[in-house]
Amino acid sequence: MDQKHKIAQLFSPAAFIHDTEENIQAMEALVRGQKIGGITFFHSRHSAAANFEKRQETLSYENTLEKLQALITRYQKVAEIPLLISIDAEFGLAMRVEKTPQYPYAISLGAMPIESEDLVEEMGYRIGKDLRQCGIHVNFAPVADINTNPKNPVIGYRSFGTDREKVSRFALAYYRGLRKAGIEGSFKHFPGHGDTDVDSHLGMPVIQKSREQLMQEEIFPFLQGIKAGVGMVMVGHLAAPALTQGKNIPASISREIITDFLKTELGFNGIVVSDALNMKAISNMFPRPGELEWKAFEAGNDLLCFSENVREGIDLIAQHAHPAEIEASFEKIMTLKKKLGLYDEKPITSIDFEWEDYRAFLERLAPQFLSVVVDKGLQLSGKMAKLSIQEPDQNLFFKTIDAHSPCPTFTLDDSEMDIANELEKYDWVLASLFVPSAKPVNNFGLDLHVLDRLSTIASKKPCVLYLFGNPLSLPKIPNHSDFHKIVCAFQQFPACQNAAAQHFLGQIQAQGSWKQKQY
Repeated sequence: MDQKHKIAQLFSPAAFIHDTEENIQAMEALVRGQKIGGITFFHSRHSAAANFEKRQETLSYENTLEKLQALITRYQKVAEIPLLISIDAEFGLAMRVEKTPQYPYAISLGAMPIESEDLVEEMGYRIGKDLRQCGIHVNFAPVADINTNPKNPVIGYRSFGTDREKVSRFALAYYRGLRKAGIEGSFKHFPGHGDTDVDSHLGMPVIQKSREQLMQEEIFPFLQGIKAGVGMVMVGHLAAPALTQGKNIPASISREIITDFLKTELGFNGIVVSDALNMKAISNMFPRPGELEWKAFEAGNDLLCFSENVREGIDLIAQHAHPAEIEASFEKIMTLKKKLGLYDEKPITSIDFEWEDYRAFLERLAPQFLSVVVDKGLQLSGKMAKLSIQEPDQNLFFKTIDAHSPCPTFTLDDSEMDIANELEKYDWVLASLFVPSAKPVNNFGLDLHVLDRLSTIASKKPCVLYLFGNPLSLPKIPNHSDFHKIVCAFQQFPACQNAAAQHFLGQIQAQGSWKQKQY
């Protein structure tokens, strides 16, 4: 194999499941002509642009899973060396593929007791099994970032929380589960993306912390992972001047951070993968095609993700890179392919997600992260009314309660109907708020006018709120700490609505813990 073909093994450009035949043939030509080493799958070009356009992603297409299977088979057929297939599946294949198992977000799991590592590991294993039977080898997860900035626009629900010990242990448990299923995972986003207020899809975040502070906080989970032998670390497009002699250079193209610090000082000898090279924090810095790819390799990245200039990148790396560094990265990729059994892989056949077993697992998980966030400790009595917000009044949570203790249900929406007047005849209110999005874009998809009205209702009579969504959205509710009680179920899964109803009825206790200081 000549040097350019070895360099090509370090490239994993983006492929889109919902793409045109012209685009698919172009990828086949890239695989065949440039002999690239891998492909990273995304849902569609439209959804991949969502972060850049600051919008919520609500798009869906038909037969996504079937198309993914067909494309993996098609691309593998034209590859001389089996392709390393990767994907972002932090909460399961459903992150990119509809009608596949979706597991709880990291923020939900982070509310569980720290002793629940076995459940996190089991979830990682289940996600890994789903991926492997689809022909995928690498999951760019878990997120090992500590979400120390509650206004973080890009990490938030993707982090296990604010406690470094829990983040470290849960990230490692998730990784172990993936490896048990024959999938390679990747700790991300080194040196830590949690304490940032800029989305690196749009611009470059800068962490203004000392080296000592970074070691004690951001870098801590990565260091624990390195000590435990994780095989892959993804480097983020964020600057940490304390690690680069004061320079605001993205970690993903900093030799000081990747080669000198991560590899040499911290002793990481696995595969270093770049975050997507199309992200605005970095892509606009190098207008010459291929220069970004060369800079990323020169910094110490072994695997180049989402390169948009593969041929030019290969040429520049061939011109400038030291042969020994090319050989070292190439050997890492080839070793991983052998370790994951790519050369013995059988064609994709039928896929069985074991849906009944999946739902039973969610039923086990839901009470573990169910959390009482606010509790005034007052006993409520008298007539109760139910109030549904941003979800039909016949949601499963209310239906389950009605089966035991029926009472009237009202819907609070953007209409001008005077709900407060309707509620006058009741002594207290049970409210359910279904948060439309886990992402903070556009106020998590919440209607702020409706939340103002909810707050007004809660100021006039006792109100118990069950939140089905990201608790980082709670500050959008004015005076939310004045509610009689707030319980967070985190997800909208049927299992979570059932657990919330059982909790309200006194049948189970909330095992999770989400503290208000985290807002």
